[in-house]
Amino acid sequence: MLQKFNLVNIIPVIIILMFTIWGFVFPKQLVETLTGLVTSINESVGSIYVFGTAVFVIFCLYLGFGPYKDVKLGKQEDEPEYNYYSWIGLLFGAGMGVGLLFWAVAEPLSHYVEPPPGIEAETQEAADAGLLYSIFHWGIHPWAVYATIALGLAIAKFKKDLPGLISSIFYPLIGQRVHGRVGHTIDILAIVITTIGVATTLGLSTVQLAGGLSEVFGWENSVSLQLSIIAVITVFYLTSVVTGINRGMLYLSVISLSMSAVLMIVVFMLGPTVFLSENIIKMTGQYVSSFVSLTLETTPYTNNQWIGEWTFFYWAWLISWSPFVGTFIARVSRGRTLKQFVFGVLFVPAFASLIWIVTFGGTGLYLEHVQEAGIAETIADLPEAGLFMVMESLPFSLILSIATLVIITIFFVTSANSATYVLGVFASKGDLDPKNSVLITWGLLIAGIAASFLFSGGLDGLEAMSIISAVPFIFLMIVMVFSIHRFVKRDKDY
Repeated sequence: MLQKFNLVNIIPVIIILMFTIWGFVFPKQLVETLTGLVTSINESVGSIYVFGTAVFVIFCLYLGFGPYKDVKLGKQEDEPEYNYYSWIGLLFGAGMGVGLLFWAVAEPLSHYVEPPPGIEAETQEAADAGLLYSIFHWGIHPWAVYATIALGLAIAKFKKDLPGLISSIFYPLIGQRVHGRVGHTIDILAIVITTIGVATTLGLSTVQLAGGLSEVFGWENSVSLQLSIIAVITVFYLTSVVTGINRGMLYLSVISLSMSAVLMIVVFMLGPTVFLSENIIKMTGQYVSSFVSLTLETTPYTNNQWIGEWTFFYWAWLISWSPFVGTFIARVSRGRTLKQFVFGVLFVPAFASLIWIVTFGGTGLYLEHVQEAGIAETIADLPEAGLFMVMESLPFSLILSIATLVIITIFFVTSANSATYVLGVFASKGDLDPKNSVLITWGLLIAGIAASFLFSGGLDGLEAMSIISAVPFIFLMIVMVFSIHRFVKRDKDY
């Protein structure tokens, strides 16, 4: 008879393989089934995502600036393993690099063409809303989702010496049952939704790389090109992951962060600098002043279509991605206090994302709204082309576009690298040094499901799977908040 531990590996593999085969054999049926389920979820329980993310933000702020702010993630003598710059680079490499590159131009321009209810399209109000909602979706909230998982895992692993598994976070509530059926069920769910969330991100990266190659070199953006990209990138990230975090992953993260910073500064200087400067100040004020209202925004008088396509999707995608990103953040954050952790994980990346979105999205809006370049409709239809269309409008466009392709590729590799590592940890009883054979197996499974869904009709199926899989996990995360609080309270009392 199979041991229970083996079931934690085998069941997720079977589920992932089933969806992979379904996508290749019956692609149309898969997408139609999943998108139909998403519509029902948005109309019935979509607002739970809004409630959940609000809880996570409040909880992280409470831990970082409340009575437990000096609690250390680790033993009292532990010191941070990475310097601050390398740590931030690792956070972005795992958590947000790919998504920001894809949506920094595409989302503001999409909102400009199809704004939230009550705002007239293609107006200055729509442009402001485009930037504000993009900053909101990529600001503090997603990092609070990641931080909640990371805090629980770091405390469980580094303070309590429990396995590096999602189930370990619930130890204060269920005790030794984390090692039994209840814990195994939690870990199986975590592995499945992590694989789906990561596959969604890899799909975005693949589509954007293919779109960039099409814009820069004139290659046809076909399914064949996308599948070829996945195959090549898979070789790169499998090679990187077997070299370890302190080699391949660390070097690539620092390089990608540095290149991204240089690219942003160059675009800021070559683009409408005064316009962008004023918008950074303006958007900072609007983001701060509307933070609470945006956090709790729902649309009870409509069918939740717009908010479902954007906010609900983002929160669900981030929740489905959070076991992997949270585990990775926990792995690289040992030795930091809760105050240091919350400031570094929530505020530094959120402010960097604001500047990034205003720089690239603001340049796109300037081209469309001020110079009437007529690019918004195209970008709304083909979001993967947005960043490259902005680059084409600037001096040295070819150099900038090639640099962008390189950055996307590196972020693609670092995201897949860290995801493969985390899934390897989950499949190895929480061992932070999983075997290369386990890493390679999960790396291939991630690539397989991403390829399957792209073959079945693009990103619609992957996005739908993220929303569906996140429904049960958000309830687990809300319960997780109480368990983490009990962890830190016991530590403080002790």
